[in-house]
Amino acid sequence: MADIESVLTIENLNISFSVFAGEVKAVRGVSFQLGKGETLAIVGESGSGKSVTARSIMGLLPNNAKITNGSILFKGEDLVQKSEKEMQKIRGEKISMIFQDPMTSLDPTMTIGNQVAESLRLHKKISRREALTKALELLELVGIPEAEKRMKYFPHQFSGGQRQRVVIAIALICSPEIVIADEPTTALDVTVQAQILELLKGIQNKLATSFLFITHNLGVVANIADRIAVIYAGRIVEIGTVEEVLFNPQHPYTWGLLSSMPIQNTNEKRIFAIPGTPPDTLSLPPGDAFYPRNKYAMKIDARQMPPLFRVSPTHMAATWLLAPGAPEVTPPAEVIRRRELFKERAAQAHASNTS
Repeated sequence: MADIESVLTIENLNISFSVFAGEVKAVRGVSFQLGKGETLAIVGESGSGKSVTARSIMGLLPNNAKITNGSILFKGEDLVQKSEKEMQKIRGEKISMIFQDPMTSLDPTMTIGNQVAESLRLHKKISRREALTKALELLELVGIPEAEKRMKYFPHQFSGGQRQRVVIAIALICSPEIVIADEPTTALDVTVQAQILELLKGIQNKLATSFLFITHNLGVVANIADRIAVIYAGRIVEIGTVEEVLFNPQHPYTWGLLSSMPIQNTNEKRIFAIPGTPPDTLSLPPGDAFYPRNKYAMKIDARQMPPLFRVSPTHMAATWLLAPGAPEVTPPAEVIRRRELFKERAAQAHASNTS
């Protein structure tokens, strides 16, 4: 990251929820940077804290949530210290978000053209005609067929995949510097999912927008992200380039995510699952939160939380297996199979791009 200009820097972010039973520690000491024009994927199971982290950047945490420590620096300014009025000026214009379910993101009573143009009129103070012209350009960019005619349609007149394309157009209309995509393909079938991912990759390359991509599926980000941060129980347990995390994963939780990922177009029929369930963040264990589910755990895991050990200048993992003197452990066979498959597909993609 030293040679990439950072547009977003999160440092030691801690977020808690106040609930009837006590305090839920949803995010615990999360730190990362997002470079200009970079796509960073944050990957983890449901409840890991990835979406909470994303919403904190937008200032969209629920009333019972609070940032207890840390900073969110956008171009040097701490968003944690911003008022709601100040965040309204940033939200949509500087930083925008693509949500998981497009139907809940769209107003069923407004035409698509007006919904795409609305944010532009709000932030840029331009005429309705200018805003609609720009909206048409964006709808064509995201691949809406007969875009000029369909600007007058309502959300229910679009398919799920087309609605998600509209939501992407809304997120891009003000040319934001950062787009946060929170599980943008989960509700879509596999074919449409691939189309949306390809669309996002193309837009990122064309506009040099920085993307923060939130997902539970490592396979989804293999061809779209530059770097991956794996999060578990509110902590980043591994972070590195796509090649480092997929080809040389170090944390047993990353191994579990890779093992549980279905492999398409192969003879692999078995489905693997990470044993156990994520921890109760109301009463986290004193050591490594992944300890009860980790068959490679050592006694120290039950007592002390591991720091992030450096594997390379850009690759770190929070596991005691990387500590000096730790036993050498070979990743499971299913992880190695997926690693080789990723390498093979990456080589094929490189060959097709250079031919």
